[in-house]
Amino acid sequence: MSFNIHAVRAIYGFEMKRTWRTLMQSIVSPVLSTSLYFIVFGAAIGSRIPEVGGVAYGAFIVPGLIMLSLLTQSVSNASFGIYFPRFTGTIYELLSAPVSTVEIMLSYVGAAASKSVILGLIILATAGFFVPLRVEHPVWMLLFLVLTAVTFSLVGFIIGIWADNFEKLQVVPLLIITPLTFLGGSFYSIDMLPAFWQQVALFNPVVYLVSGFRWSFYGQADVAVGLSLAMTALFMGAALLVVTWIFRTGYRLKA
Repeated sequence: MSFNIHAVRAIYGFEMKRTWRTLMQSIVSPVLSTSLYFIVFGAAIGSRIPEVGGVAYGAFIVPGLIMLSLLTQSVSNASFGIYFPRFTGTIYELLSAPVSTVEIMLSYVGAAASKSVILGLIILATAGFFVPLRVEHPVWMLLFLVLTAVTFSLVGFIIGIWADNFEKLQVVPLLIITPLTFLGGSFYSIDMLPAFWQQVALFNPVVYLVSGFRWSFYGQADVAVGLSLAMTALFMGAALLVVTWIFRTGYRLKA
């Protein structure tokens, strides 16, 4: 079966248009809430905290805050994107259409990741108004941005298929993703922790994402950059395997 580019373009375009129809919720609200973090942590608290690794505290937390928004929005966008067709029943029309599972996944995950990357770049530009920024490795920064957005859009896609009500859509982002991000070095370097908690932190997958992303800005990382990339690829591979299993078995799709 040939690749149905028209179907991918149609689904992707529909999902992206939904973003512009809900601009306040999709873009403006996350940017404003993240700006409050810059004001509170960067200006108010940052003035009382010395530099971290030679980087002003307000600037140090920027990669972590972008990652926080990126993770939560990727999961939220992808989970709602696939859940809504299930909720309305239109998913069955999609499954019966001449569209492969790869094309369905590519459309929804691609749209969710695109929204998150756009949001991340807007937040990055906004941060420049509050703190002095520098990006030493812009290509690597974009690579980490895209890989993280795609990985957690896949996670959101899985959540959207697993959830059977709107409350469950919020459970994983609120109770798992956000806490892991806060505890993953978004606001501090794990080198500042006692030795025991440094080892515990290494079991947090978000540590590797934040560390690699921060390295692309300031050239400093809590873990080796190669390890950050390898772990990101591992997370993405695991998510792809789960999505493949879902479509192969029809889990929550054919009931």
